[in-house]
Amino acid sequence: QVQLVESGGGLVQAGGSLRLSCAASASGRTFSSYEMNWFRQAPGKEREFVAGISWSGGSTYYADSVKGRFTISRDNAKNTVYLQMNSLKPEDTAVYYCHAGSSWSGVIHPDDFWGQGTQVTVSS
Repeated sequence: QVQLVESGGGLVQAGGSLRLSCAASASGRTFSSYEMNWFRQAPGKEREFVAGISWSGGSTYYADSVKGRFTISRDNAKNTVYLQMNSLKPEDTAVYYCHAGSSWSGVIHPDDFWGQGTQVTVSS
């Protein structure tokens, strides 16, 4: 089991930056054994993959829409995964969800874990 709590969302102007954090508390398995991802869901749209990172942090994967602007990282000593978002666009507006599972490329399994989400709003 792992509980995920996101923070760092808010309102920012286009071109600005935000850093999301996801703090994990795990039981049974250590945080470092999970592949971690960020997903997002905009109003009226399906949840979509944003970025993923392997358990060691050595491999990352990004959706084309955020490549070059967003950076995912993790600190296993702090049980935390981050999403640095730069050059934000209005189309980045969504609820951002932290995800823990067995894939770092956006593949979802029924027994994966999700945070409650944090709102990111980018104004034009």
